Amino acid sequence: MKILVRSLVFILACLQVHAKQGKRPNVVVVLCDDLGYGDLACYGHPKIKTPHLDRMAKGGIRFTDFYSTAPVCSPSRVGLLTGRSPNRAGVYDWIPSGRGVHMRASEVTIPKLLKKAGYATCMSGKWHCNGKFNNPQQPQPDAAGFDHWFGTQNNASPSHENPKNFVRNGKAAGPLKGFSCQLVVDEALGWLKKQQAKDSQQPFFMYVAFHEPHEPVASPKEMVNQYDGVAKNHNQAQYFANVTNIDAAVGKLMKALKSMKLVENTLIVFTSDNGPETLLRYGPRSGRSFGVADPLRGMKLWTTEAGFRVAGIMHWPARIKAGQVSSRSVSALDFLPTFCELAGTKPPKGLVLDGASFLPALEDKRVVREKPLLWIYYNALNNRRVAMRDGQWKVLAKLNIGKYNTVHSGNAEQVKGATLSDFQIFDLSKDIGERKDLAKTNPTKVAELKARLETHYRELVDGSHVWGK
Repeated sequence: MKILVRSLVFILACLQVHAKQGKRPNVVVVLCDDLGYGDLACYGHPKIKTPHLDRMAKGGIRFTDFYSTAPVCSPSRVGLLTGRSPNRAGVYDWIPSGRGVHMRASEVTIPKLLKKAGYATCMSGKWHCNGKFNNPQQPQPDAAGFDHWFGTQNNASPSHENPKNFVRNGKAAGPLKGFSCQLVVDEALGWLKKQQAKDSQQPFFMYVAFHEPHEPVASPKEMVNQYDGVAKNHNQAQYFANVTNIDAAVGKLMKALKSMKLVENTLIVFTSDNGPETLLRYGPRSGRSFGVADPLRGMKLWTTEAGFRVAGIMHWPARIKAGQVSSRSVSALDFLPTFCELAGTKPPKGLVLDGASFLPALEDKRVVREKPLLWIYYNALNNRRVAMRDGQWKVLAKLNIGKYNTVHSGNAEQVKGATLSDFQIFDLSKDIGERKDLAKTNPTKVAELKARLETHYRELVDGSHVWGK
């Protein structure tokens, strides 16, 4: 009898835990590659059609002041997954294939924390958090906490069309037919259907990382046809179609979530890893970089707003009131603390985070930050490589050292001893394009912001990882 009672108590406890877990939201992060701030119709593009994303924005919230964690791909992804400046992880720039730089297994990540909290986890798409992809010499997506992973080291190759370089859970997937963003969504949904069939009460986290619209661009012919004659040339039509194909992939994802009756309690976040590539710098194999960041200044690889102010759309009917457009500052650094809060768990004590919970912003309230948003990009194209967003203010500063793509024992002393100079400040509430430097006309404010930047700059530099030479 006692054994029976204990068994019943145990079963009831399990059911209560399961019911509690069922109320926690599912989380889906959709990340684009090189999508410009102005590349979607709902962000003002006059020609590109994005009906699914426009609908998603109308059904949720569209952020005008949303930031990636870096102005280039690899560090941006590491920052998103860890909730920390990627400099702390030692990922300072994009990682070429074969390079020794990688996101270390010791890093605390979103999928690790959510998996520990009972979530199923899946990554599908572009990884780019290591140089030695699918190689035991470096940690792979499973080491970051993903139950299932399907991806590439960097770009889909030879292009978005019929890629040959995807790997699924450590095994080469071989030649695939179709376009990358569609293949990535299909993989994620295939995993999700199996996961739901196994346990429909278990919450899930999906990281859906598109390769589009990064070069080399390739798009479905029927989509390109609708822009030939509208775009200034065929290459631009290919780019426009590439963004429309992203939109179609998001539409497929939303439709599937609705048919599975999951959309109501699923937080879906759509954003980009950095601003648009507009230099046409990839040689003869590509020439279709036609992203725009209007009305921002700069582009990818810059520390001006266009480098890391990106599209940010969130949809979650159970929590987010439809039809919102918010100017609250939110960053991908905020994902980890926010998702932990939603999952009913906490990051380890002592872990230095650079983000904060963005939940207040969903109700048009200010995100409470202990520190401002800060970027140090040692290989920036513009001449001020340090940037800070603090409230309505943007600060830019020069460094008195040369450019570097990583920090190692051979240059660490120089990097850590670098000083800031030539400060510029901009009031982004009135000057989104950073056209009017107020440093000379507002000395009191520049002194205040300079001191604040110096403090947080030094803390980040001192806390940044140094690789062996």
